[in-house]
Amino acid sequence: MRWLPAAAMLSTLLIAAAPAQASEPLREHAADRGKFIGAALATGPLSNETAYRNIAASEFNQVTAENAMKWDATEPSDGQYNFGGADQIVAFATQNNQQVHGHTLVWHSQTPNWVQGLSAANMRTAMQDHIATVVGRYASNATVVSWDVVNEVFNEDGTFRQSFWYNTLGQSFIADAFRYARAADPNARLCINDYNVEGINAKSTAMYNLVSSLRQQGVPVDCVGFQGHLATQYGFPSSLQQNMERFAALGVQVRVTELDVRVQMPRDANDDATQATYYRNVINACNAVQACAGVTIWGFTDKHSWVPDTFPSEGAALIYDANYAVKPSYTAVHDALAGPVTGDDTTPPTAPANLAASGTTSTSTNLSWSASTDNVGVTGYEILRNGTQVGTSTTTGFTASGLTPSTAYQFQVRARDAAGNRSTLSSAVNVTTQPGTGGSCTATAVTQTQWSTGYVIQPVTVTGSGLNGWTVTFTLPAGHAITGSWNATLTVSGQTVTAKNMPYNAGSGATFGFQASRPAGNTALPTGFTCS
Repeated sequence: MRWLPAAAMLSTLLIAAAPAQASEPLREHAADRGKFIGAALATGPLSNETAYRNIAASEFNQVTAENAMKWDATEPSDGQYNFGGADQIVAFATQNNQQVHGHTLVWHSQTPNWVQGLSAANMRTAMQDHIATVVGRYASNATVVSWDVVNEVFNEDGTFRQSFWYNTLGQSFIADAFRYARAADPNARLCINDYNVEGINAKSTAMYNLVSSLRQQGVPVDCVGFQGHLATQYGFPSSLQQNMERFAALGVQVRVTELDVRVQMPRDANDDATQATYYRNVINACNAVQACAGVTIWGFTDKHSWVPDTFPSEGAALIYDANYAVKPSYTAVHDALAGPVTGDDTTPPTAPANLAASGTTSTSTNLSWSASTDNVGVTGYEILRNGTQVGTSTTTGFTASGLTPSTAYQFQVRARDAAGNRSTLSSAVNVTTQPGTGGSCTATAVTQTQWSTGYVIQPVTVTGSGLNGWTVTFTLPAGHAITGSWNATLTVSGQTVTAKNMPYNAGSGATFGFQASRPAGNTALPTGFTCS
């Protein structure tokens, strides 16, 4: 896959170099730590200002398009795409050995009016087409490594934002967007992103619960972005590192995606000192968490900052002033990246022992194990099913639920400490669930859309009484091939396709879908949908 641990990924994008010296640019010190230090770039000054281009190229090893990859820039009218600004950003990054983080695919803001007024079916199709086109354009480009798939879905109290997406499609638009993005680029790292989630609070806890639920459903959420729009008058989120660690325990990468620290104007030396401390604290938190890939600053010069227009009495939020002179906050970022790595805990816990399963039913089993030990302290355990993490526990037990009847599973457990060190995997325990007690079932398929070389079958609806697991089989016409699926596990043998339920949709009323390719001009569709 194209996305890798930060250190490995950077090594493919950056020219190999000796460890940075104290006076080296930010990007050299970040690379030494296996991290990125990024900046959001605007296409106007990138084209017109030499100082802007030189700093963007020399100081940062990651870039995000500030606006050029948003929906209103890339698809202002239905089906009419404009990639001029996005391609400019990608070309600049490629030229300067930088990685690109795509921002953003699905957001309530900066989305054209033509999208907002669509019916549910048409809105879902528009979302799928947009993601497939935008992500697909860069799928083979090694510079573009990750995407903000869904942006800002929560209110401050942790409830879902009543956006046009949510009001039209319900919560399902989030999972669908991630599945569409994975189908468009199987190798990109896919992120959910929001603001005011830096510390542990109602909003970040809601996002934690959502990410945990989505991953348990098999939705490809790979990373979580904490935007980091901070202000000195409101205090620093002291639980930032702890919050990063709890998300990392879910098995996702974390990153700070839009860091700036605004001050009340006019600024003075005290403001500069406080701002520098905030920047230093963010970098130090990321340095301390193994799963934190890096920090992106939302711009870098006060000359081109969104803050004054949005917060009229505040500004000076970035690490260069409006004349491209470095500020104390630049020095704070530099020194935090360049400083020695001291006091880090690099010792992993011991592997959990005596893993056992008991009380196995047709849909669940109870796991237990002996506690691990650690030189500092074990903070939790990660449970893997068939090699994929499916849950966490802070005790020495876990109930694996949502299993399929008469199915063999293999479970393992590993321990994790506060520094992010993980133990080796425990010995495996093999479990076969009991036969199901449900009755017969039927499967009904609907063709959502089709074109000359492919089609989408969505939904395939499974109905029956007392179901706690199902298997649907169907036949693909000759020359057709499955190119993507969701809400079921598909296997193909010749032209016969077998779809099995996911842990979360084993009952009656479950739906799944898939996309397939076919030879041009072939209008045949799958047949023979049967359920057992």
